[in-house]
Parts: sequence; C-alpha cells; structure tokens
Amino acid sequence: HTVWEGLISGYRKPTLTFYSHSVDRTACGSASSAMGPFYCPGDQGVYLDTDFFRDLELKFGAAGDAAQAYVIAHEVGHHIQTISGISNQVRQAQQRASQAEGNALQVRMELQADCYAGVWAARAKTAAGQPVMEAGDMEEAMRAANAIGDDTLMRSAGQRPVPESFTHGTSEQRMSWLRRGLQSGDPRQCDAFASAL
Repeated sequence: HTVWEGLISGYRKPTLTFYSHSVDRTACGSASSAMGPFYCPGDQGVYLDTDFFRDLELKFGAAGDAAQAYVIAHEVGHHIQTISGISNQVRQAQQRASQAEGNALQVRMELQADCYAGVWAARAKTAAGQPVMEAGDMEEAMRAANAIGDDTLMRSAGQRPVPESFTHGTSEQRMSWLRRGLQSGDPRQCDAFASAL
C-alpha cells in the first residue's frame, strides 16, 4: 500500500477479507466461490477466495506467491479506480450502453486494473528496500494473467470464445496491460480508455 500512498493523494487502503466457499457480509451482498476474488466499492473491500488460489495453481498451472500477488494487486487496482472516480464514470456509461458495449467498457476496466497491478509490482519494495517482485516472479504473474484471459477460460470450458461476451479481456490483452504497468511503473500509462487495445 505504500506504493499507492506515494502515488495517489488521500489514498486509503482497502479492507482485505479472505473467504472460502462464500462470504455473506459485504456492501455488495453475498458472494460464492464461483465469483472468485472481487472488489466491492460499497465498503472499499477486497474479497479473496482462497479456493480460487488453489484453482489458479491446480487448474490453470499458475502457482506461486507472485501469481497470488498479481491477483490481489489487480483487485487493489479496482480500488484505485473507485477512489479516483473512474469506476463511477464507467458505471454511468454502461447504463446507457448495449450489453456488448457495456462488456467492452468492463474489459477496459479490467485491463486498467491489470496495468495498475503491474505498476505496483514494478514499485513494491521489501522493508530492506529490495524489489518484492524479481524476474521469475514477473514470469509467474504473466502466467497467471495468461491463464485467466476470457478466451483461454472459454476454451478450457469447451466453449468457442465470443469476444462480445468478454468481460476481462483476452489472455494476450491481460499480459500486455500487466507488462505495460511493469515496464513503466507509471499509473498514467494505464489509461485503457484512451488507448487501443
């Protein structure tokens, strides 16, 4: 959180809740493990499903602390979008949009959160001042981003990928935006709404 405190004035860290199977008490209602990790703007909470981390390792082959750190940093990226007002603007635009347009806006939100995760990874340091993420960790995070792209998830479920139904972006897009954040370390490079995907 020290990364974001240094980059965003008035930053307040989100609450962090780990759960397994389901969670009942969120400002966004209850959630089951089927949702996986999520961010709830109503209580500015990051909810992390521990079963998802096991799936990430066993089903998707994206094991390790760095893969988990990427997922957490992505959810914190949604917190950045909430406190900066981006989430609100996107939600308003989605209310006026078709389903496909709304999904496309959601993809941009998710890719921006991936980029923010990369910014965190590029800047995070240990108490001793060493980078939290080393080269091997970056590869691990990339494997996780690749594993949870909409196209990859649809194919692994035996479905034909349908781009209009995507809500998080393709594996290639997710890796690209994570890489953008990693290489720049600059949240200003994360404007997925003004950039070509």
